[in-house]
Amino acid sequence: MKVQVKVWRQKNADDPGRFETYPVEGIIPEMSFLEMLDLMNEQLLKRGESPVEFDSDCREGICGTCGLVINGMAHGPKCACTTCELRMRDYQDGETITVEPFRAQGFPVIKDLVVDRSAFDRIISAGGYTSVNTGSAPDANVLLIPKDTAEKAMDAAVCIGCGACVAACPNASASLFVGAKISQFSLLPQGEAERKRRAVRMVEQMDREGFGNCSNHAECEAACPKSISIENIARMRREYMKGALTEA
Repeated sequence: MKVQVKVWRQKNADDPGRFETYPVEGIIPEMSFLEMLDLMNEQLLKRGESPVEFDSDCREGICGTCGLVINGMAHGPKCACTTCELRMRDYQDGETITVEPFRAQGFPVIKDLVVDRSAFDRIISAGGYTSVNTGSAPDANVLLIPKDTAEKAMDAAVCIGCGACVAACPNASASLFVGAKISQFSLLPQGEAERKRRAVRMVEQMDREGFGNCSNHAECEAACPKSISIENIARMRREYMKGALTEA
């Protein structure tokens, strides 16, 4: 199997960047998309060319490090799937595949397909935590939490912080990420200590990082590899309003 990879090359954040097209031969259909990129880099090195930089870590759909825009879609065309979970059998022999980095003001390009997502870390540092010393883990039945509430909190907590929501949003908004992180605390009693200021601090930090505003396109939900619902954005807005009124 052979494909043409039209990939974004950029030396650093100040470089204007450009697309380069490379043929990749000897692809096995069972290869993951990242394994295909590894093969491409091996072939580039054999020709004396510079390999393409891209991020990866677990390669098991857990960490979200492998975020790429493939044929215009964050993480590629498959629903609820990270880039590393894509298989080359989903592409046609001889097809041209366009690969780009996640593009957003809050995600400056480091090199080629690698972007700096430390903005998410700063948003978490602003309020995505509980500071109360809770001691050892209590018994499971000590805190009485309704099952549907616990499930909603856990559905939000599965966010892996990959940034696909930002890459998919036409406004480059991080609202789904921030909404999920706020929701996982606001729904549970453990998050009450910082609840009044958490949303205010995290939303204000999101704005300082240069992310856009949410306009309810729902592209973020469609691109999210964990299928996190945009109802978490609505919850973020409610928590922000309550926090802003209380903290004022």
